Amino acid sequence: MNVKRLAVFISGRGSNFRAIHDEVKKGTIKGEIVVVISDNPDAPGLEYARAAGIQSAVFQKKGGESRDTYFDRIIELLDKGAVDGIVLAGFMKVLSRNIIHNYPNRILNIHPALLPSFPGIEAQRQAFEYGVKYSGCTVHFVDEGVDTGPVILQEVIPVLDDDDAHTLADRILKKEHIIYPKAVRFFCEDRLEVRGRKVFVRPADL
Repeated sequence: MNVKRLAVFISGRGSNFRAIHDEVKKGTIKGEIVVVISDNPDAPGLEYARAAGIQSAVFQKKGGESRDTYFDRIIELLDKGAVDGIVLAGFMKVLSRNIIHNYPNRILNIHPALLPSFPGIEAQRQAFEYGVKYSGCTVHFVDEGVDTGPVILQEVIPVLDDDDAHTLADRILKKEHIIYPKAVRFFCEDRLEVRGRKVFVRPADL
């Protein structure tokens, strides 16, 4: 099995990136993070990447530049790095059609709610304000919609009586750090099979 070459996209602290990189270092994930890409030059996750010796690159949108052109520049770097898959870890830009078509079922994202409920931004606050009894997080493949791609893994979190949006978000994040590396491990082991809207996890080779 070839080691998957991964690009991680971040916009902020990159806590999920760190959780995944920890598992890569342990050998749990049979992949290599070859580049970390950010739209924010001040993203704290970039400092972590540099300290870990991982190539990093910042792509800021130029004035008047279309979304497709912006992502064409990123695709050029990904092609040079022979990237097999993309892991979105708090990347705050909606991907363009061209990059999604270049990496079909090879772009993973984590969302802090139980999709299809509460897509989009501030999902934890959406769930809390709606008054749900359970929330959670979802790892999914990325398609052209917003948080609409096939679901890979989900984890359920009870909403406690004394929760607020912040405490709920904190507890969801802890679960994200568990299921996202797990999903990336399955991806790197070629164990994810998409049939229509369903993702099946094949058993590990014995």
